[in-house]
Amino acid sequence: MNQLWENIVTNIVFVVEFILLMAAMFVIAYVFEKISKKKRGDTTRILTTRKVAMIGMLSAIATVLMLIEIPVPFAPGFYKLDLSELPILIGTFAFGPVSGVMIEMVKIFLKVLVKGTSTAFVGELANFIVGCSLILPASILYSFKKNKIQALIACIAGTLCMTIVGTSFNAIYLLPKFAEMFGMPVDALVAMGTAINPGITNITTFVVFAVAPLNLIKGGINSIVTFLVYKHISPLLKAGQQ
Repeated sequence: MNQLWENIVTNIVFVVEFILLMAAMFVIAYVFEKISKKKRGDTTRILTTRKVAMIGMLSAIATVLMLIEIPVPFAPGFYKLDLSELPILIGTFAFGPVSGVMIEMVKIFLKVLVKGTSTAFVGELANFIVGCSLILPASILYSFKKNKIQALIACIAGTLCMTIVGTSFNAIYLLPKFAEMFGMPVDALVAMGTAINPGITNITTFVVFAVAPLNLIKGGINSIVTFLVYKHISPLLKAGQQ
């Protein structure tokens, strides 16, 4: 009975943490979007009917891409590469940080509805936070000065931020939380990494050799493609926007 109660409390605490982290991402996005709009003299609303429609469309595309997972040879099987941040980064450049966070959130909800979760929602939280660590700095930088050089700087900054935040967040919170939710020692997760790379001997080496490369590759691919195609796609996304 005590074990059941502990599991219930653990799950409730995790849900509250998930909601608070999501709320924090929205607050950050809203504050910086308001600041950039004020600086540019933009008086349009943060969300319009067309933006909401585009958020829905881009969320659906991102969900499909999230379901296409590519294993990587340098990390355990529960880490996979997907390109779901691509439509989100493009949408964030087009419509702002708030829209980007909304696309991330809807993508996670749709993924859970379609496929469920195999990680007790820890993987979904990781995907949301790490995704936001790419799109928020990139879109915030781009929103202040919208030109090709700034877009390049924004993509590089977003990729580096994604790598740093993803690596740190995994070490400090996600891996311990994953172990807690599944009732297993953290050393068991480390052992999965050691089986792939003998250089992985603890949490620090785990995230350095497995998590950091994954986030760097993922952020790099999404950023490069966005940089190459955004100017061609943005007129279609913004057509009729008020």
